[in-house]
Formats: sequence, structure tokens, C-alpha cells
Amino acid sequence: MNIPESYKDLLDDRKRAYAYLATLMKNGSPQVTPVWFNWNERELLINSAKGRVKDRNMRRNPVVTVLILDPTDPYRYMQIRGKVVEINERGADDHIDCLSLKYKAIHWNKTPGEVRVIYRISIERVEVHG
Repeated sequence: MNIPESYKDLLDDRKRAYAYLATLMKNGSPQVTPVWFNWNERELLINSAKGRVKDRNMRRNPVVTVLILDPTDPYRYMQIRGKVVEINERGADDHIDCLSLKYKAIHWNKTPGEVRVIYRISIERVEVHG
């Protein structure tokens, strides 16, 4: 799915837009979490810790919606519907370090024993507003 050129700035690391990830709980109710993200020109990449609610939800049901809000205009946003196509621990610590630089977080405070995970999300449908 193509991202409209006029909205690609929301995916640019310099914009530092946050994403709001919606997953489904076991009972079908939605769960939404703000997350750091980046993209590889084809897919969104999100990082989390193994065992968290969103991790369990995406492993059980890979269908997700991601809302990316323009930090300078709350009425301008992009909604992406997609599917988690890969869950991988390899490189996840380096990825969260990269994201912490994007969002200018000095430390992301890895908990002892925590296993970081990268989720690759295919972009299947894009809606833009604003």
C-alpha cells in the first residue's frame, strides 16, 4: 500500500511523531498503546518487550491498526491498517537504541532479563485526515 507523498513526513525520523498501536485482546476488545516506531520504506517497525500485553496480543492475532498523529497539528493524522508479518528478537536491542535517539530519550531503561522484540507490520490500508 502506498503512503501519500503529502503524509510521508509523519514517517520521517525528524518529525518524531508517535504512533498509537491498536491490538485486540483475547475477548475481542481493543487495546491501544503509544509506541515509538520507524519504517523501512515498506513496513512499520515497532519495538517492545516480550510478554507485554501488546506482544501477547500481536502473537495471538497479527491484525493491527496504527494511528500516527502529526505532533504539530492534532487534526492531521494517518491511520494504517496492517498485519504483523515478523516478530524477531535479533537486533531488537540495537533497534530500541536507535529509536531512543529518534525520540531523544536519554535512556530507555531495560529491565534485567527483559527480551526486546521488533515487530514488522505490513501496510495494507492507509487513510489520511487533515
